[in-house]
Amino acid sequence: ELISALLSRAKVYVLNPLSPENIVAILRRALTDPERGLGKLPIQVSDEVLRRLAIYANGDARIALNALEIAVALASGRSPVALSEADVEAALQKKILLYDKAGEEHYNLISALHKSMRNSDPDAALYWLGRMLEGGEDPIYIARRMVRFASEDIGVADLRALRVALDAADAVQIVGLPECKLALAQAAVYLSVAPKSNSLCTAYSAVAEDVQKTINEPPPLHIRNAPTRLMKELGYAKGYQYAHDLDEKVADMECLPESLRGRQYYYPTGQGAERQIKEILESIKERKRGRK
Repeated sequence: ELISALLSRAKVYVLNPLSPENIVAILRRALTDPERGLGKLPIQVSDEVLRRLAIYANGDARIALNALEIAVALASGRSPVALSEADVEAALQKKILLYDKAGEEHYNLISALHKSMRNSDPDAALYWLGRMLEGGEDPIYIARRMVRFASEDIGVADLRALRVALDAADAVQIVGLPECKLALAQAAVYLSVAPKSNSLCTAYSAVAEDVQKTINEPPPLHIRNAPTRLMKELGYAKGYQYAHDLDEKVADMECLPESLRGRQYYYPTGQGAERQIKEILESIKERKRGRK
């Protein structure tokens, strides 16, 4: 992957997938070329079999050529070497899947899974999960993405979501492939149908921005630690109210730095458990006002 600065100075060529007809022509050339292909072998293969191979290659001649070579090796015990659809299917096996763990398709498919879950579509989520797993993706990578999704796109709207994602990650470690596929599928369905909220994500983004501006601003004196007499004389912990000693269990006490007083980061939505959290926060505000 090129960095943006280099990409902006480069001439970009887009390589489009080859048509099945193009790939069949390439395969025919490989079968007749005695120097760089398989022309020295008495191979018999029908147009139908070659077209089937070309379609499964999904526009990539390299996949088709590799599969052709494997199919010929599988049929080499027969004379003449007559390739059948069974030989082609055995050669292709899982290689018919368009998937490159180190390339663009890797990111396309994980993006498709993430966005399908975000859009509450369990069927699409299961499909893209299957595309990755059957294509050879590391299940740990998928599990990590699900853990991220649970906090980024669900958050406290469903407090069980993170636990479900973590349990799936544990299952991947404990049982491994292929058994862990169902654990990941279970998590994909749960995360898809769970209530969605990005309030945590937006809250922390705002926090990170403010932290950069106020990185050297100290905590208010009343919530600082005061383990020594000198610190107490300097006003550390002065005015601190211990919430457990109050009837309302909350004090009207500012806990943010001076320049951020009154700042709100977390805005709960009306989704899932955040409906109740929103009510709780309103109750906390009322109790704080009651102590003024």
